[in-house]
Amino acid sequence: MIELKTAAEIEKMAVTGRFVADTLATLSREAHPGVNLMDLEYRARALVADRGATSCYWDYSPSFGRGPFRNVICLSVNDAVLHGKPRDYVLDDGDVLSLDFAVSIDGWVADSAVTVIVGEADAADVALIDSTRRALDAGIAAAVPGGRLGDVSAAIGEVAADAGYRVNVEFGGHGLGRTMHEDPHVPNRGRAGRGLLLRPGMTLALEPWWARGSDRLTLDSDGWTLRSADGSNTAHSEHTIAITENGPRVLSLATCEVA
Repeated sequence: MIELKTAAEIEKMAVTGRFVADTLATLSREAHPGVNLMDLEYRARALVADRGATSCYWDYSPSFGRGPFRNVICLSVNDAVLHGKPRDYVLDDGDVLSLDFAVSIDGWVADSAVTVIVGEADAADVALIDSTRRALDAGIAAAVPGGRLGDVSAAIGEVAADAGYRVNVEFGGHGLGRTMHEDPHVPNRGRAGRGLLLRPGMTLALEPWWARGSDRLTLDSDGWTLRSADGSNTAHSEHTIAITENGPRVLSLATCEVA
């Protein structure tokens, strides 16, 4: 079931979205060589507590994870792309770090992710991250009233294909609002003109992600972290958006710039 949100409810989601985006910006700036992933986890916990927000990840126990998660942010390094469980790992120069964060404030959820390079960047990793950001922009632009969900998926997938990356469709974007995961599933590859009719009031998390190599995933021994099967570096970009009468609106924009 898809719940259409009112204008007032979308505004409440935007409040949450700004906090999510600002938190990601803060943590991205603090992700330097020598910083432990657990330092970022504890920093995120403090920010959540100070804001009076509720983590969507703490005690999260889906069928695909070895739950409960018991962390407030997903931190995925290099070949880890999704559901990265924070651990005792010290960031090194050149590491590719994806930060995925979702909370609820006053009953309304926002979800966003960014990928940054720690220290000196490899050109291939820069191109990889840029492709997910461009794909996210393309998907958002396609999320217009009267369009189809397949238009969004096709726009995302076309950027990946043009850049030479393979797309896994097992995990992708999703609806959200009162909870973190709601209908519909939004694959990162699809056919334009197909699928669900897009209507004002729909709220979606769009999240292009892929690896420099394989589109297959393996599960880490921690029971949560998904890695590229060939060990290649990965990237992940995500925004929470609302479909409005005037077109798509991004709800997870930071009030400060992501490093």
